[in-house]
Amino acid sequence: MLAAAYVAYDVLAPRHSKMRDFNPDEVARLETAMWRSYYDRKQVALYSQMTELLRSQYNLPLVRSNFVAYEAARAAFVFKDGHNRTDYEKALPNLVSFYTSIRKVSDIPFDIDRAARLELEWWIIHRERKTHKPGDLDRALAELAAELYRVPVDQAMEHARLRAEAMTIRDNKAENGGVTEKDWAKIDELLHESWRSLKQAVQS
Repeated sequence: MLAAAYVAYDVLAPRHSKMRDFNPDEVARLETAMWRSYYDRKQVALYSQMTELLRSQYNLPLVRSNFVAYEAARAAFVFKDGHNRTDYEKALPNLVSFYTSIRKVSDIPFDIDRAARLELEWWIIHRERKTHKPGDLDRALAELAAELYRVPVDQAMEHARLRAEAMTIRDNKAENGGVTEKDWAKIDELLHESWRSLKQAVQS
């Protein structure tokens, strides 16, 4: 009964997160780790890293962070196994559930459905990057950040450009023999710059 009560409290008790108070270096470290887990198909590791991100940056308690991380990881792997937009959109329910949970604790009134669709859209542009013109991925990433933090899109463009550059390095290296530890170090460096840029943008 005590365990059930704890779980109920963890899942249902009100929580509050100041979205703009994230630690950019910690987000970058965890994003690098999650990218590696995702591309290596290490679902358990990805799930664990996501729960850590949710607890440390979104103030989610232990049990709830596991439920929310499941939705994020599930969306990622549903998308990964897709082959066209119809397949990719099967990840939307999980993304909506994920952003619903974030919105419940967020101090920023972002639009849940729009955030989920913007998340999926940059995933699709990234997957189909060879059919998109330069700058499309940057713009899609900036639009998501702008929605989540309610800032003008232009304010999030440097964050998006650096994040897209990190993705491009990973993609190009993977297509040409594999991603080395030196490559991952460069990716990690760019992600740190990216999230520091966003931190400055949302607090300006």
